[in-house]
Amino acid sequence: MAKINLRPWREELRAERQKQFVAMLVGVLIIAVGVVFLWQGHMTSEIEYQQSRNNYLQSSMVVLDKKIKEIEGLKKKKKELLARMKVIQDLQGTRPVIVRVFDELVRTLPDGLYYSKIAKKSDQLSIVGLAESNNRIAGLMRNFEASDWFGDPNLTAVKAVEKGEPASQFNMTVVQKTPEEKKENKK
Repeated sequence: MAKINLRPWREELRAERQKQFVAMLVGVLIIAVGVVFLWQGHMTSEIEYQQSRNNYLQSSMVVLDKKIKEIEGLKKKKKELLARMKVIQDLQGTRPVIVRVFDELVRTLPDGLYYSKIAKKSDQLSIVGLAESNNRIAGLMRNFEASDWFGDPNLTAVKAVEKGEPASQFNMTVVQKTPEEKKENKK
């Protein structure tokens, strides 16, 4: 006799395949959720690592900014100290010049004339003095012209003064120069 299979094998096969499909779908979903969870954990750790690097860089920048300000302050102090040293060196260099200027003032002073007031403003000397005659004042101007330390004498005022003997009070300006400057100007 012929065997007839009355069992619904196709439906069972379809049901079995459907169960396998659902199982595979659930497995894929579980794997996908696992992958998403791992990816999210990895991204979170990467973000935390980058933020820690950013915080380190910011703290380092703050330290470097402080050091830069300190260096700028030191450079400013260095410039001030160099300026002070230059002033001191200039003063040390010109210290003998003052002695020479006073010596030259005495050498250019003719007899019968004396200074009552000398004032210096930069390189210009203002001289107030008394002379027995106007010829003595002219001699003083010639002496200043011949001097290596003085030049450009300018007589600004002459007044007659009676102090027992007739005398003339004069006001004069003279430019102070050093012999080295004079030699450089000739070149």
